[in-house]
Formats: sequence, structure tokens, C-alpha cells
Amino acid sequence: MPDRLQSASPAGWRAPAALLLAALLGGCASTVIDDPSSQAGLDKLYAEAKEDLGVGAYEPGIKKLERLESRAAGTLLGQQVMLDMAWAQFRSNEKAAAITTLDRFLKLNPSSSGVEYAMYLKGLVNFNEDLGLFGRLAKQDVSERDQQASKDALLAFRELVQRFPASRYADDARTRIDFITNTLAKHEVHVARYYLARGAFVAAANRAQVALTDYPYAPAAEEALAIMMSAYSQLGLNDLAADSRRVLEKNFPQSSALAPTAARPWWKLW
Repeated sequence: MPDRLQSASPAGWRAPAALLLAALLGGCASTVIDDPSSQAGLDKLYAEAKEDLGVGAYEPGIKKLERLESRAAGTLLGQQVMLDMAWAQFRSNEKAAAITTLDRFLKLNPSSSGVEYAMYLKGLVNFNEDLGLFGRLAKQDVSERDQQASKDALLAFRELVQRFPASRYADDARTRIDFITNTLAKHEVHVARYYLARGAFVAAANRAQVALTDYPYAPAAEEALAIMMSAYSQLGLNDLAADSRRVLEKNFPQSSALAPTAARPWWKLW
């Protein structure tokens, strides 16, 4: 769960000198706590919500936080409630709701100390390195699936690192950026490979070019160049094929795609 922002609660009552004042305060204490709009009432509801989240009871916890959000609007507690709610929605797999909550937080609180965490959590919501049960059973590579969520995660992590390079979340964000970049590059190459195998040479060359343009430093660049070289050769575009080969030789001189055609197995495309 996110670190709590500095409390917005008052510093607390000082012990009154007059017994009468003490009696009056004591007599109305329960009434103040029962008032849902009072600070004591808000703190009580927040404590109950945190207790729910702490034991994994996300649905009732989220409902309490939703009630709190409108009542504590414009306060530090209100900001904390939104961050806690986004985290709970994320943990309960309500990803769309979590993104909506985080976008609302970032729009309403652009100068909050919680912005760094909100941006980091937004990246985490869309980041998923686990292929899931069906993916593992089918031996599916993460790069073969739809990559929109990965692109959204990449944008969030990049913005965090650019705006807050010294953030406590920046190092982890950078690691995830590398992973996502490689994954997205592999995805483009996977699609390009698919087109090449089916004789769609123009589409193959175009998707390989996307991998090189958008993710030039990813390891998949080697195969992208090899696909371009092969696709252009099949299309009779010898100058472009030669250019692709020169770039491949310069950057990946040991690439198997550079071996003489006769030396390669008959089943290899490049």
C-alpha cells in the first residue's frame, strides 16, 4: 500500500484548564465521532477502510474509501484516500477503475507529494510480466499478445523517470522500461516474421522497420534487420536489401543471417 501522506488532522486538543470545559468536551465526544462529516468521523471511517484492505477485503474497503473521497475532498486525507483506492482496485484486478482513479488524482493534485507514486502505480497497473496460466500452457511469449497495456505502462514509467529522476521509484521504473522496450520490439519482430513466412514481404519489411525505428537498441534489432534484408530481396529491391545487410554487418557481424545461403538449412528463412 502507498506510504501515507502527512496527516491533515488537527494537532489535537490541549488539556483544558477548566473542569467545565473538560466535561463539555467529554459529553460531546461520541457525537463528534458519529458525525460522518467531522474529522473524527472521517478518521474513523478511514481506519475501518484500512483495516479491510489490510486483510484483503478489497470490496468493502473500496466502498468505504469511495464514501470518504467526496467527504474529504481538497484535503491531504482526500488525496491519500484516492491513492489507497487505486491500489485496492489494482489488487482486486479492477484495472480500468484503478487507472480512472489515478488519472483523476493526477488531474486534481498536480503538485501533490503523491504524484510520483501515482505515476508509478499507473505503470504497474498496466505492467504484467506474468503470462498467466493459459499463456504458460500454450508456451506463449509475452511479446505475442496485444501490447497496448505495455505501451501505456511504458509511457507512465518514462514520464516518471523524466520528471522525477531521483524518485524512490525511478530505479525500478527504469528496469521495467528496459523489459517493456524489449518486449515491444520482440512483438513487432514476431509480427514481421509472421508476414515474411506467408509471403507478405511489404508488410514484413514495414513491421521490421517499426521495431528498428521505435526500439533501436533492443536485442530484437538483429532479427528485424535480417527480416528486412530477406523481404527486400524477395521484392527485388536489391539496394534496400544491400543497405539492410550493411547495417546488420556493422552492428551484428556474427549474425547467422549473414552466412552464405548454401550453408544454411533449407528450412531457415534467413
